[in-house]
Amino acid sequence: MNKLVWLFLLSGAAATAQQNLTIQEATYGAYQQFAPKGLISQSWRPDTHSITYLNETYTKLAVRSEADKWAETTLVDKEDLLTALAAKVPGEKFKLDMFPYAYKWKDKNTLQFTAEGESMAYAVLYDVESKTVTSAFGYIPEAGNFISPNGKLLAWLNQNNIMIISDEKTVYPVTNDSNKSIVNGSDYVHRQEFGINRGMWWSPNSDKLLYYRKDESMVANFPLVQWDARIADVREIKYPMAGMKSEEVTLVVYDLATEKNITLKTEGDKEQFLTCVTWSPDGKQIYVGVLNREQNHLKLNKYDAATGNFIATLFEEQSRTYVEPLHDLTFVPGHPDQFLYRTEKDGYEQLYLYNTKGKLIKKLGYKDVVITELLNFDAAAKSVFYTGATNNGLDRHLYKVDLKSGATKQLTKLSGTHNAIVSSDGALAEDSFNNPVTPNDVDILNLNTGLSSNLIKAEDPYAGQTVLPKMELVTITAADGKTPLNGRIIYPANFDATKKYPVMLYVYGGPHAQLVTNEWLGGAGLFDYYMAQRGYVVFTLDNRGSDARGRDFEHVVHRNLGVNEMADQMKGVDFLKSKAFVDKDRIGVYGWSFGGFMATSLMTDHADTFKVGVAGGPVIDWKYYEVMYGERYMDMPQENPDGYNKTNLVNKAPKLKGHLLVIHGAQDNVVVQQHSMEFIQACIQANKQVDYFLYPTHEHNVRGRDRFHLNQKIADYFDTYLKE
Repeated sequence: MNKLVWLFLLSGAAATAQQNLTIQEATYGAYQQFAPKGLISQSWRPDTHSITYLNETYTKLAVRSEADKWAETTLVDKEDLLTALAAKVPGEKFKLDMFPYAYKWKDKNTLQFTAEGESMAYAVLYDVESKTVTSAFGYIPEAGNFISPNGKLLAWLNQNNIMIISDEKTVYPVTNDSNKSIVNGSDYVHRQEFGINRGMWWSPNSDKLLYYRKDESMVANFPLVQWDARIADVREIKYPMAGMKSEEVTLVVYDLATEKNITLKTEGDKEQFLTCVTWSPDGKQIYVGVLNREQNHLKLNKYDAATGNFIATLFEEQSRTYVEPLHDLTFVPGHPDQFLYRTEKDGYEQLYLYNTKGKLIKKLGYKDVVITELLNFDAAAKSVFYTGATNNGLDRHLYKVDLKSGATKQLTKLSGTHNAIVSSDGALAEDSFNNPVTPNDVDILNLNTGLSSNLIKAEDPYAGQTVLPKMELVTITAADGKTPLNGRIIYPANFDATKKYPVMLYVYGGPHAQLVTNEWLGGAGLFDYYMAQRGYVVFTLDNRGSDARGRDFEHVVHRNLGVNEMADQMKGVDFLKSKAFVDKDRIGVYGWSFGGFMATSLMTDHADTFKVGVAGGPVIDWKYYEVMYGERYMDMPQENPDGYNKTNLVNKAPKLKGHLLVIHGAQDNVVVQQHSMEFIQACIQANKQVDYFLYPTHEHNVRGRDRFHLNQKIADYFDTYLKE
């Protein structure tokens, strides 16, 4: 072949490879073809120095062990599971396209996972040594299910009722409520606020089942129109709006020996919230955090599991703003009279060691580090490990704290994000580390010697595929004149400082969310980089009120959602306007959910600054939002009329000047469609033009393939009205 032709073909191939992201890649590519190499669904095998994970084809459970010098071998493959399942449940046809991603270790030799059969789903216990299924409990697919600690019982949900089945096929109908407004055992209690992620708890010795009983018969119905019938139908959901009647929740204990249900006597306001639900190690008591509806007074109570009687209040926590319990108690192994409690009562969410009489033994917090994940104890239960946010919330590090002295040691050093899991004896940690220049480094850390072994050093997954625009982390002073805020700027592709570029401000801004972090891509999604490749400066700022910076940083939102948040975002805009390459007349904003509220607020309160906005699933009037989240931050509408009026975007519709696209899911059961419809009507009355787009089958977010459509619509809207 002619050398010139060959060089031409090579350069053409390179040019083809170095293309901009497609909308499909910008939507899911970060989790698919551009995901940095790492361990998939990794977990330490209990009582060993072996770590398991799924292989790259998702068909095998691979293992690396210290004894094998961390070389990869196969522990179990998909075919092993299928053979064992066929032997345990003859005649059933199992659908196991991949090794169960959500497997977990029940003990050193037992895997627990869910397998889909042709007739039903199965909760499975599998022995990796004998390669046999020891238990396979059948239940209705998609129902919540919990295997008992002894592995002999399965509790599962049959619509709104609980069933227990034993490995001997004995069935215990725990509840039998025909009223669909009575929901038993569901994790959708208090709308999953307060850290609630389950609705049933087995006692440690497997003789009792504790569960939520939710009565929502008194809660107003909200209609969701179903468009797929010849005549559109209505599906009604229970939706407790701020200031209106809320659900009534109790906790019930089912005793297998007596086959009776006993209700805990959590006396008080029927609309109080019950969380931090924890069994005592001996199964005789139950601990419950009882939070008043005002969410400013928490009592940690202890109850008798046999009678349901109240025993004592261990301690109380009160606040002028709100108390937000988010975690169950964690008992110290070998010390059944001691537990760890997580709270931000002293300024930062940290650990406190209490005894079961309610006496504080030791405060275990360290500086201003915010605990983000509690891990496990060491072998002697003298220390506990956790991941904490530091460096003004940008970094995540692994810490170890001595329970007796409170002495804390930071175990990871490099600035960035450390996602660590610790072996059951506390001797080793698997650390997946990344930062803006490190896609993913996976190391095994010896926590005793300080030595490490590298398993994976991921290459840049974008190399040779696309050139990502430059990203920079910046610090901006908040509107209070003193608080440093974390920001992220992504420069346009082929950036030229002498040119003027339009801006897309991507915003969320609400509690429990952080968009800017010291990690790969700076915490940004690929859609941000996609927009930068299209010629935009893409900017994001974590204002006061966002996550991982402590109580006072977040609580400035109380009773005035959006006010301080907007003030901080405008400081970010001032930063942008100070840059010669920013076109001050072409600034737009995009956000979803709380971010949709922020985007609409900025488009109306600062109409001369923002020319284009996209607001997805926006909260428009907080009185239409649900009790648990809404009242935490705003109190009831009747208690805070000025705050609700000040943040009501219906009132602000007449101030709109630029081009605004409002997007909503017609099946949204979080921010119901009434929000955006009220705003559209207000725009009509104010003679303001606004664009509106509905996704008929989607809930609060647009998922699946339709998200390609969503992202293309957002990009096209900015191109239409913000590009020259």
